Amino acid sequence: MKETSAGDHKQLLLIDDDPNLILLVKDYLEFRGYEVITAENGREALEVLENETPDMIICDVMMPEMDGYSLVEHVRKDSRTSWIPVLFLSAKGQSQDRVKGLNTGADVYMVKPFEPEELVAQVESSLKQASRLIQHQNKGSDSGPKIQVPFDVELTPTELRVVQFVARGMANREIAEELNVSQRTIESHVSNMLGKTGLHNRTELARWAIENSMA
Repeated sequence: MKETSAGDHKQLLLIDDDPNLILLVKDYLEFRGYEVITAENGREALEVLENETPDMIICDVMMPEMDGYSLVEHVRKDSRTSWIPVLFLSAKGQSQDRVKGLNTGADVYMVKPFEPEELVAQVESSLKQASRLIQHQNKGSDSGPKIQVPFDVELTPTELRVVQFVARGMANREIAEELNVSQRTIESHVSNMLGKTGLHNRTELARWAIENSMA
């Protein structure tokens, strides 16, 4: 009998070129109540995303035809999919690999081999974060006029990553730990973004990010 959990009615897109891993992870996640659709590489995943909008993407990093980095860049550029949480699975566990993965746009970076229970915990945590963000965004839409910033503001990939964390309510120290950089570096990024946007504080920066679907 299938175990029921918070996974019921949640659809996950699982992408990996290893059929054995696909089979094992798919079975485990389906047992926990998730609906799982699969793809063998990033290009195939993009074709799936043309017709499906999953609640989360679980993606291998190194794949033929299109790797995980390229896929996530496509996902983040498309307003229809930019909000979807992404979990990277990778055999590369060095600090610089984790930083690259997170800076590219992944929300979670897990190193193979991993415990299935940890994967489920990370999936459930990411889905809860996404749900809270959507609820906050819906509430914010009725809380006065939208934040106004110059129309031509452009954030660097790292600044975009930082503002996504700011929008989640994370402190500079927590963001620094997540990206494996110094707190001073994060403070510098936040200061630069306040200068670019003309906003006054982190709260306004978070509202702006949420209202413009950057988070």
